[in-house]
Amino acid sequence: MKLRLVEAAALKRPPVLDKCHRFTRPARMASAGLYPYFHALMSAQEPEVICQGRQMILLCSNNYLGLSTHPDVVRAANVATRHYGTGCSGSRFLNGTLDLHEELESRLANFLGTEAAVIFPTGYQANLGIVSALAGRDDLVVLDKLDHASIYDGSRLSVGGLQRFRHNNVEDLERVLETNLDTPALVIVDGVYSMHGDVANLPGIVDVCQRYNAALVVDDAHALGVLGAGGRGSAEHFQLEHQVDVFAGTFSKSLASIGGYAAGAADVIQYLKHHARPLMFSASLPPASVAAALAALQILTREPQRRQRLWDNARYLREGLEALGFDTGPSSTPIVPVILDSEDKALQMWRRLFECGIFTSPIFHPAVPQGTALIRTSCMATHTTEQLERVLEAFERSGRELDLVRNYR
Repeated sequence: MKLRLVEAAALKRPPVLDKCHRFTRPARMASAGLYPYFHALMSAQEPEVICQGRQMILLCSNNYLGLSTHPDVVRAANVATRHYGTGCSGSRFLNGTLDLHEELESRLANFLGTEAAVIFPTGYQANLGIVSALAGRDDLVVLDKLDHASIYDGSRLSVGGLQRFRHNNVEDLERVLETNLDTPALVIVDGVYSMHGDVANLPGIVDVCQRYNAALVVDDAHALGVLGAGGRGSAEHFQLEHQVDVFAGTFSKSLASIGGYAAGAADVIQYLKHHARPLMFSASLPPASVAAALAALQILTREPQRRQRLWDNARYLREGLEALGFDTGPSSTPIVPVILDSEDKALQMWRRLFECGIFTSPIFHPAVPQGTALIRTSCMATHTTEQLERVLEAFERSGRELDLVRNYR
C-alpha cells in the first residue's frame, strides 16, 4: 500500500509546477513563426554572423567597439588560460583571487579616476552586490523607473526602503528626496538607458543628490567605452567624474568579455569586498575573461578612432531610420530603437527583418512602458557603411509591407 501511494504521488504533478504547464506563449509564437528568442549564432559576435545556416547582419549586439574578436583580446585570453588554467575554483573572498584580478582592478580604478575598484563575476551581480550591501535597514534606495532589472533586483535584496522617480525627471527625484529628508538615501541611475538609448541627466541628478546629501551610484554598462572624450562614460561626458560616489559597469559590452565592477572611494570598495554577497559567495572570474577585459581596456585607450567610427555609424543609422519616418525616440547613443505601438507590430517587423537577413531584438513590457514595443538596434564600430545601407533597405521594405513607413528616401 505504501509503495502504491508513493507511485501515485510520483505520477501527480506538484501544484507549484502548474504554472509551467500553463505557460504556452513561446510554443504559440513559434507555431506562428514569430518566436524571436534563443536563436543560436554559429559564429563570433561580428557585424555579420551565421544564424540558422544563413549569413546575417547583427544589429543588436552590445559589442560596441567590435573588440570581442580582436587578435590582441583573443591572444590575451589564450595566454591567461595556458598560465592559470580555465577557472579559479573558489570565490574572491577565499582562494579565488589571482594577481590578474588585482591588476584589472588597479587599471580600472586608474582609468576611471577612482581610488579603488573591485570586479564581480557579472555586471548583473555587481549591481546586486552594490545595492544590497550599501542600502541598510534604515536607508532608502531611490531608482529611476527605467533602471536596469539588476538594479531593481539589488534593491529587493537590500533591507532598506524603495522609491522610484519618473524617468530622467530631476524634479521628481527632488520630490522623493524632499519627502524623505530624515532617511539616508542611495540614488541609482543608468548612465545610458539600454532600451531607448538616452543618456541620464547627470548634471541635474548630481546637483539634487548633493543638495540632499544622497549618495549616487551610476551604472555605466552601456556608457563605458562609448561616452566621454576618453571613453570613461557618462560622468566624463558631462565632466562630472568626481561627483559620483560609485561607478558600476560590465565587461560584456565595450570590453568584450564577461564580468562587472564597482569603482569608488577606497573605503567604499573595501566595504563592498566584505559585504557584497554576490561577490563573496560566487566563484571568481576565470582568467581568460579577466585577461580579455584587460586587453580590451588597453585597446579602448589607445584607439580612440574606434569610438569615433561607432558614433559615425550611429548617426548614419539614426538619420536613415528617421528619414524613413520611423520613431527613434530619445536615443542619442549607438542604441537606436524603432518605437512601435504594439507587440504585434514589433513581432511582425522583427520577422520581416529576420527574413531580410537582419538580426535585431524585439522588446516588450516590462522592459519598455506598457502599450509600447520597439525593435532594438545597436551599432558596432566595425559595421561598414554598406552593411548599414543594407539595414536601411530592409527596414524600408519591411516598413512598407506593414504600412509603417510614411516617408520615402
